Amino acid sequence: MIKTLQPYNNRFQNFTIMLSNEDAMNEEPENNSSPEENDQRVPEENTSGSSEIVPDAQFEGFAEKVQLIKNEIAKVIIGQEEHIDMLLVALITEGHALVEGVPGIAKTLLANLLSKTLNVDFNRIQFTPDLMPSDITGTTVFNMNDSSFTFNKGPIFTHVVLIDEINRAPAKTQAALFEVMEEKQVTVDGKTYPMEFPFFVIATQNPLEQEGTYRLPEAQLDRFTFRLLLDYPDLHAEREILKKFATDFNKARKEEINAILSPTELVEIRNRVEKVHMDESILNYIATIVVSTRNHPDLYLGASPRASLAIMKSAKAFAALQGRAFVTPDDVAHVAHAVLNHRIQLNPEREMEGMTYRDVI
Repeated sequence: MIKTLQPYNNRFQNFTIMLSNEDAMNEEPENNSSPEENDQRVPEENTSGSSEIVPDAQFEGFAEKVQLIKNEIAKVIIGQEEHIDMLLVALITEGHALVEGVPGIAKTLLANLLSKTLNVDFNRIQFTPDLMPSDITGTTVFNMNDSSFTFNKGPIFTHVVLIDEINRAPAKTQAALFEVMEEKQVTVDGKTYPMEFPFFVIATQNPLEQEGTYRLPEAQLDRFTFRLLLDYPDLHAEREILKKFATDFNKARKEEINAILSPTELVEIRNRVEKVHMDESILNYIATIVVSTRNHPDLYLGASPRASLAIMKSAKAFAALQGRAFVTPDDVAHVAHAVLNHRIQLNPEREMEGMTYRDVI
């Protein structure tokens, strides 16, 4: 589905050249435009022979902050920079992430360290078969002193919440997340309690153990912007992990993590990301990808419009992470896999033949 990238790349290059030519024709001898107006221009074609894209001034600072966040997390975790990028994209676009991987590869630690770099509150909820919905959202308690009812907020009321082993809890407990993940609010006894920004859910699940687990329904999976697949570190990274913690058994480096972004800065970044330019040809590219999943002969279930919106928002945020104020087809291709891999279902015949969703995407 994403093999149609080249025609859209050519069209986008033509679009960029066209804008550059228009700017040249309308340019006055002296540039009297303000810095803000200059920031909004699409970079001109690079004629120096280099393929490097010139960063946009208004996102250069954000790209530097992202690198600082990676540097802070690298004090404890080796590698996983691409996953850090995707988690930040989901956070900025007010989405959520499902992280899948075997035990012991720092899924929980990554979420905790990310919250430290953002200077926001962090809660961890361990899902178990006997967990009740009220254990997540909170309960209404009767106060005998003044004969009134008081709502005690549950652990979901935080900025970054890690739900460990989300598929260990039954369907009724998983359903407690539907409203809060989509509408950023919790309703108890007819009263609605809004969540503060940022509100970011990172859920983990083990792809190997199936005994005692409850498969996430499609409606629940669809509320996650990404499914990120974490794998074992390679030999070099494994050696670096051993060296890093050879004299730090208790992971004291976790206390050395510095806050890089504040919630106020995240709001400003989110507002800027909304204004990242996306050409109509890129929108058509996204629509073509998503619609093709609904008509693909190897798929039983295709992606919904929520998926196309997720790709659009994520591509804008990923472009901003690179220091650009416009989206390229490569940005779309980069985020599309993580957006689609948990939203499509193969036909039973193709699954029996050994085909995977990777082959289709």
